[in-house]
Amino acid sequence: MQLGRRAGPLAGPRTEECRDGGDVPGELQQVPGPRMIDTGDLSARVWSALAEINDPEMPVNLVDLGLIYGVEVAEGKVRLQLTFTAMGCPASDMIVDDIQERLFREPGVMEVKLDVVWNPPWSASRLTPDGRAALLAWGLSV
Repeated sequence: MQLGRRAGPLAGPRTEECRDGGDVPGELQQVPGPRMIDTGDLSARVWSALAEINDPEMPVNLVDLGLIYGVEVAEGKVRLQLTFTAMGCPASDMIVDDIQERLFREPGVMEVKLDVVWNPPWSASRLTPDGRAALLAWGLSV
Protein backbone atom coordinates (compact mmCIF):
# COMPACT_ATOMS: atom_id res chain seq x y z
CA MET A 1 0.00 0.00 0.00
CA GLN A 2 1.43 3.40 -0.91
CA LEU A 3 0.97 6.33 1.39
CA GLY A 4 0.07 9.95 0.95
CA ARG A 5 -2.68 12.12 2.32
CA ARG A 6 -6.32 11.09 2.46
CA ALA A 7 -9.53 12.25 4.07
CA GLY A 8 -9.70 9.76 6.94
CA PRO A 9 -8.41 6.44 8.22
CA LEU A 10 -10.54 4.34 5.86
CA ALA A 11 -11.06 6.74 2.97
CA GLY A 12 -9.92 4.52 0.12
CA PRO A 13 -6.56 3.96 -1.51
CA ARG A 14 -3.76 6.34 -0.71
CA THR A 15 -1.78 8.22 -3.29
CA GLU A 16 1.53 9.98 -3.23
CA GLU A 17 1.22 13.74 -3.05
CA CYS A 18 3.61 16.21 -4.65
CA ARG A 19 4.95 19.00 -2.51
CA ASP A 20 2.99 21.42 -4.70
CA GLY A 21 -0.21 19.73 -3.51
CA GLY A 22 -1.15 17.77 -6.65
CA ASP A 23 -1.87 14.07 -6.37
CA VAL A 24 0.31 11.79 -8.47
CA PRO A 25 -0.94 8.22 -7.91
CA GLY A 26 1.81 5.67 -7.57
CA GLU A 27 4.68 8.04 -8.34
CA LEU A 28 7.52 9.28 -6.19
CA GLN A 29 7.20 12.64 -4.50
CA GLN A 30 9.39 15.24 -6.09
CA VAL A 31 10.84 18.41 -4.68
CA PRO A 32 10.63 21.23 -7.24
CA GLY A 33 13.93 22.26 -8.81
CA PRO A 34 17.31 20.53 -8.91
CA ARG A 35 19.51 20.36 -5.85
CA MET A 36 23.21 19.70 -6.26
CA ILE A 37 24.28 18.65 -2.77
CA ASP A 38 27.03 16.43 -1.42
CA THR A 39 24.79 13.89 0.30
CA GLY A 40 27.45 12.10 2.38
CA ASP A 41 25.91 8.96 3.83
CA LEU A 42 22.31 9.79 3.03
CA SER A 43 20.99 6.44 4.24
CA ALA A 44 22.40 7.01 7.74
CA ARG A 45 21.04 10.55 7.78
CA VAL A 46 17.59 9.31 6.74
CA TRP A 47 17.59 6.80 9.63
CA SER A 48 18.70 9.57 12.01
CA ALA A 49 15.95 11.85 10.72
CA LEU A 50 13.35 9.11 11.26
CA ALA A 51 14.62 8.70 14.83
CA GLU A 52 13.71 12.38 15.44
CA ILE A 53 10.02 11.73 14.72
CA ASN A 54 7.94 10.66 17.71
CA ASP A 55 4.70 8.73 17.49
CA PRO A 56 1.99 11.37 18.11
CA GLU A 57 0.33 9.20 20.76
CA MET A 58 3.37 8.23 22.84
CA PRO A 59 6.85 9.58 23.57
CA VAL A 60 8.77 7.08 21.44
CA ASN A 61 10.36 7.73 18.06
CA LEU A 62 9.32 5.71 15.01
CA VAL A 63 12.61 3.78 14.85
CA ASP A 64 12.60 2.74 18.53
CA LEU A 65 8.91 1.87 18.26
CA GLY A 66 9.80 -0.55 15.45
CA LEU A 67 7.49 0.99 12.85
CA ILE A 68 10.20 1.32 10.19
CA TYR A 69 10.67 -2.00 8.38
CA GLY A 70 13.14 -0.82 5.78
CA VAL A 71 14.75 2.12 4.03
CA GLU A 72 16.21 2.15 0.53
CA VAL A 73 18.16 5.19 -0.63
CA ALA A 74 19.52 5.67 -4.15
CA GLU A 75 20.42 8.91 -5.92
CA GLY A 76 18.30 11.07 -3.62
CA LYS A 77 15.27 8.78 -3.83
CA VAL A 78 14.07 7.37 -0.52
CA ARG A 79 11.73 4.40 -0.37
CA LEU A 80 10.47 3.61 3.10
CA GLN A 81 8.57 0.55 4.34
CA LEU A 82 6.65 1.15 7.52
CA THR A 83 3.79 -0.22 9.51
CA PHE A 84 1.52 1.05 12.24
CA THR A 85 0.66 -0.46 15.59
CA ALA A 86 -2.85 -1.20 14.30
CA MET A 87 -4.61 -1.15 10.92
CA GLY A 88 -6.99 1.56 12.08
CA CYS A 89 -4.24 3.69 13.63
CA PRO A 90 -5.79 7.14 14.08
CA ALA A 91 -2.37 8.79 13.86
CA SER A 92 -1.33 7.24 10.52
CA ASP A 93 -1.92 10.39 8.45
CA MET A 94 -0.06 12.50 10.99
CA ILE A 95 2.88 10.06 11.00
CA VAL A 96 3.02 10.07 7.19
CA ASP A 97 2.97 13.88 7.12
CA ASP A 98 5.71 14.06 9.76
CA ILE A 99 7.91 11.60 7.83
CA GLN A 100 7.50 13.45 4.55
CA GLU A 101 8.07 16.86 6.09
CA ARG A 102 11.22 15.75 7.93
CA LEU A 103 12.78 13.75 5.10
CA PHE A 104 12.28 16.54 2.55
CA ARG A 105 14.24 18.85 4.88
CA GLU A 106 17.22 16.49 4.67
CA PRO A 107 19.79 17.76 2.12
CA GLY A 108 20.01 15.39 -0.82
CA VAL A 109 16.50 13.91 -0.52
CA MET A 110 14.79 14.54 -3.83
CA GLU A 111 11.95 11.99 -3.75
CA VAL A 112 10.14 10.06 -1.02
CA LYS A 113 7.94 7.00 -1.45
CA LEU A 114 6.21 5.36 1.51
CA ASP A 115 4.83 1.82 1.47
CA VAL A 116 2.73 0.48 4.33
CA VAL A 117 3.33 -3.17 5.09
CA TRP A 118 1.21 -5.32 7.39
CA ASN A 119 3.24 -8.51 7.24
CA PRO A 120 4.78 -9.16 9.63
CA PRO A 121 2.30 -7.35 11.86
CA TRP A 122 3.70 -4.95 14.42
CA SER A 123 4.16 -6.31 17.94
CA ALA A 124 5.99 -5.18 21.07
CA SER A 125 8.84 -7.50 20.07
CA ARG A 126 9.80 -4.87 17.45
CA LEU A 127 10.60 -2.29 20.14
CA THR A 128 14.27 -1.43 20.58
CA PRO A 129 15.63 -1.48 24.15
CA ASP A 130 15.36 2.34 24.18
CA GLY A 131 11.78 2.16 22.94
CA ARG A 132 10.87 -0.38 25.60
CA ALA A 133 12.48 1.77 28.32
CA ALA A 134 10.62 4.88 27.12
CA LEU A 135 7.26 3.10 27.22
CA LEU A 136 8.00 1.65 30.65
CA ALA A 137 8.95 5.12 31.92
CA TRP A 138 5.68 6.42 30.48
CA GLY A 139 3.81 3.81 32.53
CA LEU A 140 3.04 1.24 29.83
CA SER A 141 3.70 -2.42 30.50
CA VAL A 142 5.61 -3.95 27.57
